[in-house]
Amino acid sequence: MTDQSRLHDAALAALSKVIEPELRRDIVSLNMVRDLRVEDGIARFRLVLTTPACPLKDVFDRSCREALVGKVEGIRDVEITWDSQVPADRRLHGRLQTPMRSIIAVGSGKGGVGKSTVAVNLAVALGQHGAKVGLMDADILGPNIPMMLGLQAAQPRIRDEKLLPFEAYGIQVMSMGFLADPAKPLVWRGPMLHGAIRDFFNKVAWDDLDYLIVDLPPGTGDAQLSLAQSVPLTGAVIVTQPQLVSLDDAVKGLATFEMLQVPILGVVENMSGEVFGEGGGERLAQQRGVPFLGRIPMDANVRKGGDMGRPTVVAASESPAGVAFRKLAQDVAARVSVVMLSQADVIPISVIG
Repeated sequence: MTDQSRLHDAALAALSKVIEPELRRDIVSLNMVRDLRVEDGIARFRLVLTTPACPLKDVFDRSCREALVGKVEGIRDVEITWDSQVPADRRLHGRLQTPMRSIIAVGSGKGGVGKSTVAVNLAVALGQHGAKVGLMDADILGPNIPMMLGLQAAQPRIRDEKLLPFEAYGIQVMSMGFLADPAKPLVWRGPMLHGAIRDFFNKVAWDDLDYLIVDLPPGTGDAQLSLAQSVPLTGAVIVTQPQLVSLDDAVKGLATFEMLQVPILGVVENMSGEVFGEGGGERLAQQRGVPFLGRIPMDANVRKGGDMGRPTVVAASESPAGVAFRKLAQDVAARVSVVMLSQADVIPISVIG
């Protein structure tokens, strides 16, 4: 064995002691370490994260250095090239004409809790982190996404008999608000809603997506059932306010997804603070045994951003709410990775790309 081969094997063995905290497996068996070579005392490799929104880069950098420098004779420094590959939900393979790695529903048991605001900022924040993101407005009868993204004047565009999604703040967007007369209400029965949601998957020319965020209407009705029947959902995010009446409805929304066998990625407590109190969302998560994804504080910047068509993570990124939304995006992305890599019907990262 050459000296270089010995160093390579020793470095790989040392890195196999570095654990991915969310997945609780070592980074070598997860095939996160790629293109490892040791030259002139420097270990160089590519570290492939399970999401570009990973909040653990500093942790990985420190852990890899601690595992190699001073521990493996002949290695004095480390150079890491960062990369990412979102694990793909195998259940989606062949179901859709557009490649999508994951589909995340954002729901609530009642209206007025800021669900669409959370969906918009979650999608844009994931895009800011470098992910390829789509946002589907599945609130067919009351679409708000176009206004919240400054796309009220957008007119439908068609290419090769497919609708083209619009782009805003680095994400792709589709909504019934682009297709219907805003001055006239849509009075549709359940089958028509089901058809519209199905068409938003099959008749929209989405580009290759890491995450499709689906903003659902409030409640536990036709849209939720139609979505779950149309495509396999990677997981659901439940949005609630802290007060009891919102929590009671959030329980129903959460239970609906559980009944549909959709993994719960977690609960978000929106509008947290003096007006509505705080802590209710966290208690709900604890009672139901699901993750708590954090609090979005009551912040005037959120309302202003929605009215102006500039999401908070863009218009006031350093505000308390902006910081909370960016943290939410990282936590949701991490939960998606955990859910998909812990299931038997996903493509493990070791065979992606």
